[in-house]
Amino acid sequence: MVSISVYLFFVLTMKTRMNQDIEQQTAMYREAKEAPDYVRWQLDSNKGPISELAADLRREKPTLIVICARGSSGNAAVYAKYLIETQLKIPVLLSSPSISSIYTAKQNYVGHVVFLAISQSGQSPDLLMATRSARDSGAKIISIVNDTKSPLANTSDVVIPICAGVEKSVAATKTFICTLSAIINLVAEWRQNDELLRELTTLPALLKTAYAKDWREGLNKLMNVTNLFVVSRGLALGVAQEAALKLKETCGIHAEAFSAAEIKHGPMAIVQKGFLVFIYSPQDQSQESINDMAVAFLERGAQVLSVGQHYQHALNLESTVTCSPPLRPLLFIQSFYKFANALSLARGYNPDSPPHLNKITETI
Repeated sequence: MVSISVYLFFVLTMKTRMNQDIEQQTAMYREAKEAPDYVRWQLDSNKGPISELAADLRREKPTLIVICARGSSGNAAVYAKYLIETQLKIPVLLSSPSISSIYTAKQNYVGHVVFLAISQSGQSPDLLMATRSARDSGAKIISIVNDTKSPLANTSDVVIPICAGVEKSVAATKTFICTLSAIINLVAEWRQNDELLRELTTLPALLKTAYAKDWREGLNKLMNVTNLFVVSRGLALGVAQEAALKLKETCGIHAEAFSAAEIKHGPMAIVQKGFLVFIYSPQDQSQESINDMAVAFLERGAQVLSVGQHYQHALNLESTVTCSPPLRPLLFIQSFYKFANALSLARGYNPDSPPHLNKITETI
């Protein structure tokens, strides 16, 4: 006769397997899982062209880099800003496309300026208008784009293909990760950082390990949440913003991303007992300030989900370890994508078709 405990174990095991089967049927799950293979393909395909572009940039010695992007590509731009300014010591301006599309204010890009446009589709009207305006002002146009036959690619002096294949889910996953890997590749070649280039070759394997991480323990914490913070700093701030965006569009959660340096400038006022905070710890020079904020959250009775650092009284989610700070944010977001997909379904949403959203955003 089967005992009650054995029967319950069997029922729970079967229920878990059924849930996982459902989760794996979404395009978001499959496309995020494909990211490691596409990163490997990208690194092989772009090796020669990026090396040549980097050599040109070393000769040209640009004094300013202007990055223009929106949505997930805009979050990638934040990552690019930190990586470029810390590795290349060149100032980066994050430009708003509306300056050209709405205000029709032509920018004066005097001197050696690189205008970097980042887009998955390469079709957003406002981004195209900003890029054409920058080109007319004399800037060197480099685009990082998934569709190499798009209008944006045709407007550019140099195209860096994202090489992520077709992405059907409205929620961008593999295109975001492949955008970051392309940025790392360009910056490492530009600086001739052989160590970072070697570390980059390990990224596909690390991404596979990251996707295998099980954050299921955190699902119950977010099942009934309506508001939360996603906190990080520096190189990981862009992926904190990306995680907050995914929680909004796929899970219906009002998630806001903040730098750990900004929490005390107002946002901390709404953190009360039970308030949920997601923390990403990049384990670089910014870690001490992140630790300080984590302690402050916990002292206020907040529910803290921590990735990359262990805190007492927090729910510490397992992360993939690498000694390379620029790679860590990519591993965080890869693990998060699988979690967000499962959370979306658990909350009754379809992660592939968020309400009121389209794959190509035609903003003016």
